[in-house]
Amino acid sequence: MKVAIVFDSAGTLLYTYRVAVDVRSKKMKKGVESTMLTCSEKGRSLILLYAHSLNIFETPSDTLLSDYMKKEGIKFGIACSNGIVSHEEVSEYLLNDRYARISDLQICIKTVWNCCKKLPIVAMNSGVIVNRDLKGIEFTITSGGRPFSNAKETISSLHKMGVATYVASGDSTDKLVKMADYLGIPHDNIHGVATPSIKAQVIKDLKSVYDCVIMVGDGINDIPALREADIAVLTCQQNKNKPKKLIETADIIINDVSEIKNITENAIKGGNFKKY
Repeated sequence: MKVAIVFDSAGTLLYTYRVAVDVRSKKMKKGVESTMLTCSEKGRSLILLYAHSLNIFETPSDTLLSDYMKKEGIKFGIACSNGIVSHEEVSEYLLNDRYARISDLQICIKTVWNCCKKLPIVAMNSGVIVNRDLKGIEFTITSGGRPFSNAKETISSLHKMGVATYVASGDSTDKLVKMADYLGIPHDNIHGVATPSIKAQVIKDLKSVYDCVIMVGDGINDIPALREADIAVLTCQQNKNKPKKLIETADIIINDVSEIKNITENAIKGGNFKKY
């Protein structure tokens, strides 16, 4: 039996530390889970900004983030949203916002970097949370992650079993490639800038090639892909506090990425798996 496994990145292959700043109150939230923060209030959308951290730090701190995006032509991706939102609507919020400044993003990046800079492998991403009710940016947010200690060995074991491994994540492709090089996942199997619908499409496309496609995710934005997969695996390795909707979507819940090896062996043998 030909088996493929698609992994999300943050919280699934990477232990991730996140910091958010409320752009109006300037209060910082440390250790947040971005998808949970987004989905805790109707009208919020998590947006990944495709901007380099160094370029952000070279920009004057009092610059409006909206002006920076327009000047630099910064592109963005919608990672997840609490409610339906269009790309055009998000673009309007981002480019017309008058509250968020570069300093709000700089402090997020600096805080995460100070926490993660001594790690051998670090993947950092920055973005914002826009709010439809506010018609603008509510939070700036940065995440930094390192591979779980057993992730590399798990990927190696899967490859020895003849299993194809993929990554589908909202993170930028260049950052995912660095992680993939460390873990041993082929570049061609990396799907960056992947919205929830794109993740689901990746699963659907792979199902036409493989006998069994397993999706491993940890957040609300993974639900469409989990539903599309032959086997939906929810990992709680970083955070065990998951929404009921996410738990109900999963066929199997794991607490360590290495557990995927036994699940895969069972799938290859054509065995049954129980939902728990």
